Amino acid sequence: MQKTETDSVIDRLRTLVEQHYVFPDAAAAISARLAGAAAGYPADPAALAAAVTADLQAVNGDLHLRLVHHDEPQPERAEQDEAAEYAAMAEWAERTCGGVAGARRLPGDVGLLEIQPLIFPAALVGDVYAAALTLLAPTRALIVDLRGCLGGEPSAVALLMSYLWDHEPVELTGTYERATDRVRQSWTSAHVPGRRFGRSKPLYVLTGPATFSGGEALAYDVQQSGRGTLVGERTRGGAHPREAFRLHPHLEATIPVARAIHPATGTNWEGTGVVPDLPVPADDALPTAYRAALEQVAATDGPSATEAQTAIRKGTFLTLSV
Repeated sequence: MQKTETDSVIDRLRTLVEQHYVFPDAAAAISARLAGAAAGYPADPAALAAAVTADLQAVNGDLHLRLVHHDEPQPERAEQDEAAEYAAMAEWAERTCGGVAGARRLPGDVGLLEIQPLIFPAALVGDVYAAALTLLAPTRALIVDLRGCLGGEPSAVALLMSYLWDHEPVELTGTYERATDRVRQSWTSAHVPGRRFGRSKPLYVLTGPATFSGGEALAYDVQQSGRGTLVGERTRGGAHPREAFRLHPHLEATIPVARAIHPATGTNWEGTGVVPDLPVPADDALPTAYRAALEQVAATDGPSATEAQTAIRKGTFLTLSV
């Protein structure tokens, strides 16, 4: 890139940050930092993206605020076909079973739901969620594995949470939008297709350092509502919905235009991540949660309790891994 191109990218980026970034005060400081560093930025697009991203995140550590380098030239946003983008997302969901990597019953009547790589939009995979949760609804305890969940769409997060709740709606993490200066609320649904697991039975949610954005939202809502126990490692810490802006054929800015906000805490997990209730290495989260679930099932009455006691005695949880 020529110096004039680099300057143009930085100038445009500063304007976008000032106009759209969800935190206006931080936006001013970030813009000033970019202006001060502009003369020393490298001309190579990949190196420029790395250097600028470091400065974008230096003020308040927002992981969604980035300058992204693309090896292949990207078309102008106006040239992109929204239908094609939607089709690409649908194809990705189709190739990954709608983000439901696994739904099975473990010995001891414990359900396991594995969600990765994303919590895909409910409009695309709501039927998959309904099928998976209907299958697992009768189990006596449930483990939801979010260790490989890299993000998600808010309405789908609310739908999944609805299956873990009862018929009376509860308010979840909403979104404050700078453009409207309003909070878009999110609630569980009074009705869901299929069967609910419900809110009364034991629930464990597994987290790790790869758990991000929408995956963190589900974990945070479970924790703040007191619905279940989080097991594993602190999540990555991204709570700001973003928009993408093309600045150059190979460079795209992602700028948070909103922020998650929980009705009870008034805040979110940005920068801090979601801290598990039971901290263990991510690789140990599943056997740890499974044993805890077995112990709860074993303390009940009926055939499931006997099966759980047998699984504990045999140490089944020690050999379980995903």
